[in-house]
Amino acid sequence: MAQGIPGNRPKQPSLSQLRAFAAVAEHLHFRDAAAAIGMSQPALSGAVSALEEALGVQLIERTTRKVLLSPAGERLAVRARAVLEAVGELMEEAEAVRAPFTGVLRLGVIPTVAPYLLPTVLRLVHERYPELDLQVHEEQTSSLLEGLAAGRLDLLLLAVPLGVPGVAELPLFDEDFVLVMERDHWLGGRVDIPREALRELPLLLLDEGHCLRDQALDICREAGRTEGAPVTTTAAGLSTLVQLVAGGLGVTLLPRTAVPVETGRNDALATGYFADPAPSRRVALAMRTGAARHEEFEEFAAALREAMAALPVRVTTGDG
Repeated sequence: MAQGIPGNRPKQPSLSQLRAFAAVAEHLHFRDAAAAIGMSQPALSGAVSALEEALGVQLIERTTRKVLLSPAGERLAVRARAVLEAVGELMEEAEAVRAPFTGVLRLGVIPTVAPYLLPTVLRLVHERYPELDLQVHEEQTSSLLEGLAAGRLDLLLLAVPLGVPGVAELPLFDEDFVLVMERDHWLGGRVDIPREALRELPLLLLDEGHCLRDQALDICREAGRTEGAPVTTTAAGLSTLVQLVAGGLGVTLLPRTAVPVETGRNDALATGYFADPAPSRRVALAMRTGAARHEEFEEFAAALREAMAALPVRVTTGDG
């Protein structure tokens, strides 16, 4: 029986030793085990002996006719197989990391983008990146940025600019805002609405925390809207917002990608378009500056720009 060396720190078994022992435990025959893992029989025997010495335990009972596992060998064979399986999984994961567009991609999306752009994103992933495990998280901007910084999320799809240190933006497109109102409103159907029209209109906006609310307020301030002009905050989502508009409670601003979904199913609504230059927002991907997958994310952004060319947006060139 191989003995450990008293007073000395035990040696660490190598993967080749564990692989040799696992093969012998499976085949109970040195020649067959050696052939199974592509090792010479003397090398296999030496590896098993070295493992026994490292562990200080006899693993195999050798006879002239057959090979048997000792009671300790029976127990440790299970552990050896588990270690080798775990190492195999580690190598597979490393290969997935080395190969672009494989493994998990945790994408965070803001609520005013998700319902309107995700069909395009998901179709692109399905058709071009079938090995990519896309996991989508819909949250408000502040929560997405916290998730990105903490490593909970890998990539964000949201409105920019963010102005956040440590976050790099990959612009995708610009889209105009559209004025949405009840069907008989005097601005309905116009394509030359001046921004100044926003000064006195009863405006409905999303709740605090939505970046679309802040963008709409910025547009109104640029148009000269006074602080005293009525602004009603009663909706947590755009679908609720347009229902309130249809009920005659006011008007609202929608990003153009949201218009077909949110107004197409309600004939009590009308839309109007602003005169050039129309108020707009920019949508981009955002990643951690220096992200390990930055080249993959830049390629993904380029593919998204191509896929979004059919939408009512102005696709960027990628350099801002």
